[in-house]
Amino acid sequence: MKRAGILNRHLAGALAELGHGDGVLVCDVGMPIPDGPRVVDLAFRAGVPSFAEVLDGLLDELVVEGATAAKEVRDANPEAAALLDRTCPALELVPHERLKELSAGARLVVRTGEASPYANVLLRCGVFF
Repeated sequence: MKRAGILNRHLAGALAELGHGDGVLVCDVGMPIPDGPRVVDLAFRAGVPSFAEVLDGLLDELVVEGATAAKEVRDANPEAAALLDRTCPALELVPHERLKELSAGARLVVRTGEASPYANVLLRCGVFF
């Protein structure tokens, strides 16, 4: 059994399969999940695990070269906006409807227990060299 890092076997396996340019949608319980991508649903109850906890764990495991979030996060959820600004490289903001369209191309969806507006981000995988 692993001692550290991501212990959820479904998530650990899905992360190991990602390659350069693959998208990972980290979303709250309200984000529509597109058909197609592999889904790892971590939601246990409202707020558990939080968007911040899941994003922090994923950023420890992945090389991320860019991120996309909904521009509405700035007004509707300043706490999530500050988290994204602080942690996500090359953050691009698009209308929420566009984020939903882009999420259809994600290879992996990780659903958190977050229940606050616009706590969603599409991460673009990079390479470690």
